[in-house]
Amino acid sequence: MPELPEVETVRRGLAPVMEGKRINEAIANRPDLRWPLPERFAARLTGRRISGLGRRAKYLLADLDATDSAPAEVLVMHLGMSGSFRIEQAGWDTQVPGAFALPRSKLEAHDHVVFRLEDGVEVVYNDPRRFGAMLLVPRADIENHPLFRDIGPEPLGNAFDASILASAFDGRKTTLKAGLLDQKVVAGLGNIYVCEALHRSHLSPLRLASTLATPKGRPTRQAELLVDSIRLVLNDAILAGGSTLRDHAQVDGTLGYFQHTFRAYDRENQPCVTPGCEGVINRLVQNGRSTFYCPSCQR
Repeated sequence: MPELPEVETVRRGLAPVMEGKRINEAIANRPDLRWPLPERFAARLTGRRISGLGRRAKYLLADLDATDSAPAEVLVMHLGMSGSFRIEQAGWDTQVPGAFALPRSKLEAHDHVVFRLEDGVEVVYNDPRRFGAMLLVPRADIENHPLFRDIGPEPLGNAFDASILASAFDGRKTTLKAGLLDQKVVAGLGNIYVCEALHRSHLSPLRLASTLATPKGRPTRQAELLVDSIRLVLNDAILAGGSTLRDHAQVDGTLGYFQHTFRAYDRENQPCVTPGCEGVINRLVQNGRSTFYCPSCQR
């Protein structure tokens, strides 16, 4: 499933062609994805202007203007396992040449939702496995919607710091890896980037999360290092266009290449890249997910 950097990469690719544009026509080629599409989904989108395109955790959020018949709403979109967007315009080839370029999917059977914008651009949502989702939520209700009301702070936002992390982990008996994957602690972190951030900060995924807080609940030096590592690895991944694992591709059809700089993830039995470390990357399973780490330098 795409993680935060992949979703942010998609957002940045869609924003220039969608923000400020009116949806002249919306087309829903099926009534459902992971969940049923909202009632009168296509009709409620047609004629609406997209005032902004944001992201919360792993969700894309398109702000829709108010009309005489509808309040301001948010189109909530999730890519699921295999969802992707394609940008099309007559006479305009958006393919990007290079070693990581992929041809766009032409399997119309998987083109489930189409947004025809006022300038002739079409944004097509393609999802072979249909694990993605689209919802319409009143803007006034978005923060209290069940999908968002319990989500923690954004890891790249100003609200996320070592004190927040220490407070969330104070007294908890879970492992550090499990704690970081808890969306109530921090939004959008997934398995790949947790493994990478833990390796950069030299912290073991088996360490108790509570060890990042002092007896008085203040952040330890390890908590500060971990927050810095989370920010660095996410920013590096976004700049690299995300990590291409199985189905993820950017909206321009190119593959992300952050996976070529993985320090730990998917490097089982390979030498640790930490300078001076002679360890080897191990793999273990935690809560049904593979964890990759170096037992020599991650403590």
